[in-house]
Amino acid sequence: MSIAKLTEAERDALLSDHRQWSLARDGAAIERKFAFADFSEAWGFMNRVALIAEKHDHHPEWFNVYNRVEITLTTHDAAPESGGALSARDVKMVEAIEALLG
Repeated sequence: MSIAKLTEAERDALLSDHRQWSLARDGAAIERKFAFADFSEAWGFMNRVALIAEKHDHHPEWFNVYNRVEITLTTHDAAPESGGALSARDVKMVEAIEALLG
């Protein structure tokens, strides 16, 4: 099943509402880098994001070294021929991740 891609206006609104996120992969993904006090705090954040991802059935690509976490979001079902595109799923994940940070 194919998922609808965000329109250019929807993508612009996402970036406007969440300025710490930036486009990646020629606009097919969105990413953000996080820094925490230490590894334990970073790992705790990743655990909370993992629970959200399971609930939303939409899983991030991520990278962690010590206190740093990098998250990339894309919806592979939105453009399977090209590896993915942004969709409403990504918007919901960004909003949920941002809510964790308060």
